[in-house]
Formats: sequence, C-alpha cells, structure tokens
Amino acid sequence: MPQTLKACTSPPDPMAPRMTPVTRFIRESEDVFTLDLAPERATPFAPGQFNMLYAFGVGEIPISISGDSQAPERLTHTIRAVGPVSAALGRLKAGGRVGLRGPFGVGWPVDAYKGFDVVLIAGGIGLAPLRPVIYWLLRHRAAYGRIGVLYGARAPDDLIFRSELEAWRRTPDFQLRVAVERAGPDWTGDVGYVTPLLSKLRFDPRDAVAMICGPEVMIRATALALEDAGVADSRIFVSMERNMKCAIGHCGHCQFGPLFVCKDGPVHSYDRVRNLLAYREL
Repeated sequence: MPQTLKACTSPPDPMAPRMTPVTRFIRESEDVFTLDLAPERATPFAPGQFNMLYAFGVGEIPISISGDSQAPERLTHTIRAVGPVSAALGRLKAGGRVGLRGPFGVGWPVDAYKGFDVVLIAGGIGLAPLRPVIYWLLRHRAAYGRIGVLYGARAPDDLIFRSELEAWRRTPDFQLRVAVERAGPDWTGDVGYVTPLLSKLRFDPRDAVAMICGPEVMIRATALALEDAGVADSRIFVSMERNMKCAIGHCGHCQFGPLFVCKDGPVHSYDRVRNLLAYREL
C-alpha cells in the first residue's frame, strides 16, 4: 500500500514577530507606561523573561514581561520612553497592534530557592522585571521564608505601580520600603538610596536569596552591600539588558565577555558576572 505522507509542521520562526493587539494602555509616570497585550494563544513565561516588541515602521526593543506568569493569556510590559521605538510604543492605545517575539531568556530562580528568605531590590523601572516575582511569592507565600522588597526612585512622581505598592504595604508578613532621592514635605517615606535600607529588613543572610534590577551602578553597590551583610554571591541574582538586539544570541551585539545577555540571561548570578560588571561596555 502506498504510504501517506504527513505534513510537517515547522517550529515558529523566532525572528518573525506575531501581530498582537493592545488591550490596555496605563500611564505609570510621566515617561513610563504599561501595555497589556492579548496574544493569539496563551504564552507561558517565567518571571524575569523578556519579549521583543516591534513598533511597525520604527524598530523593535527588548522589554521584560512585568505581568503575572500565572496569567499567560495576557502579556504585560512596562516601558520607559527613551528612544524612537519606545516613544512609538507609547503612542499606542487599546486596539493598536505591536509585533511580538518571545518569550526569551533566563528568568529569576524562584523555584530553586523555596524555603529561603527572599530579598528583592529594584531601582526605577527595575521594579517591572521583579513584579512577576512578587506575584509569584505572594501566590506561593507558604513556600518561602521572610520576604523583603526595597524600591527606589528619583522622586515620588517617578514611582510606578503605585496602587500595588499601597496594597503590598498593607500585606501581612511582607516587608516593603520605598525610598526616593528627593522629595517635598508631603513625602512620608524614606529619602536617599535603597542600599542603606538593607539594614531595615529582617532576613537571615545565611539562608537568603537576593534579586536585583536597576541601573548598573545601583546593581554593583547593592550586590556589594548584600555580600557585606553575609549573602553569598552565588545567591545574588541580577538582571541586565545591555545591547540586546536579536534575543537569540545570533547577532552578537549583547556579548558580555564569554556570555550573551539575551541568551545566557538576562538574569545572571552575581558570582558569574561580578568581574565583567566593572567594564561599562564590555
């Protein structure tokens, strides 16, 4: 009998963006906004992974997913308008469309450190890649020890996710400290950098994991402070987005010493990258 040939289904092309509708636009601050996207099919992702978002006719940029990993039918991205692509994305409204590739990269090691105290430190828009971790920790609260979050911004008007900050502040057994570098008389929180606030958190450095996201100067200072407090550098994790272009390690733009930020990260353990972080554009 003649054999019936079965059609072969090729895997999705990682370089081909998928047309994806915007379902919601949220203004977080003067230059930061959040887009909710509705992919054609549920798109599972791990906290800390990123997508490539394409503004048609302008270009594409890597953006960490800032939503709940347990709701893969909606992809949320929080973006600062700093260039032509992010500015074009910031002009979108509900009903608009973007090109979507992903998810890509290595996420935060939330599963590997169950039973540990968890310390999260974010600077500026660095809270966005850590927000999925907060959702995860709150959903699986009994699986972890003490939880502490430090978040710093330039001024009160630069804070993002304000309603959630208030909700987290009221959450039992959840430590949150928010600091700004400059503030007026109406500000009742901490003033200054977040690093000195480590001493205000309750955690056991011998049994803690830390996750940091923010400007690289803040990452370096915070990682050193955590080491001084007794946290092993192998249990300090940092997220980076240096020079990512293709997201699959093909173009070489984001090579970071022997690593590629997009493919081997964006989350790296500090013991793996501490020496490389000393160079601005390695």
